[in-house]
Amino acid sequence: MHPKAIPAGRTQPAIVAVRSRFRLFAALAALAAVLGGCTSHGERTTSAQNDRYVTAYQQLHPSVVLFTMQIPADDPKRRGEWDEAYGSGVVVESGSWGSRILTDAHVIAGARHLVATIGDGPHAPARIVATTGDADDLAIVDVPLKNQKAVKLGSVANLSAGTAIGVLGYPIPDAFQDENLGRTVSLYTGRIASIRKGALELDVPIIPGESGGPVFDATTGEVIGIAESRFDEERAIGFATPIDTATRFLALHPRTQAARR
Repeated sequence: MHPKAIPAGRTQPAIVAVRSRFRLFAALAALAAVLGGCTSHGERTTSAQNDRYVTAYQQLHPSVVLFTMQIPADDPKRRGEWDEAYGSGVVVESGSWGSRILTDAHVIAGARHLVATIGDGPHAPARIVATTGDADDLAIVDVPLKNQKAVKLGSVANLSAGTAIGVLGYPIPDAFQDENLGRTVSLYTGRIASIRKGALELDVPIIPGESGGPVFDATTGEVIGIAESRFDEERAIGFATPIDTATRFLALHPRTQAARR
């Protein structure tokens, strides 16, 4: 069947309605795009301001420590020689006397010429105060840098698998330096994979150099662990010593008058 002919110069009413609706939709779409662009920009700004990881990084960065040192060479053929080494830590107490840093014991084991740099800023020679056994792998280090920002320590008591966390530290700082990328604190994010006996299992790998750095609860920004790597054959699994263990260790070694001078 052929369509009914339409006289020249006239338009079928249905076509007029379709075109009118099309023009209306196009105008509304254009307006929505303009408004949407403005809203999107505003949302991005607000999101950046409210992002919990951005906030945590800004709060914790000034307290993260880079350790540089020399350690005995592992190679038996180089017995008596020393290698450059690195690690991370976190300021847990500070005042006019200096600053107290928490890190992993294995990070500073056998070290000489130990220097602590706090928050990419001041640095000074550091002194090992105390270390735990291998099971807890913790160490207390003092440095004569006064009135630095200290972190807030939390607890793992009410945490569970799935809790969002972040890890702060200095991954392979020598490699970044060799590439002229500088040394600064890096943030990696993930979740608690499991709460195990004496350890938090993380779905974030602990990269060499990050050991000793703080692991924080993304919701509160509180430090809940000290990062470490345990499985050489499986680097994708990270660990942290629960901060409750570290808190008890710190309580056993209060600052003395000598430490304040």
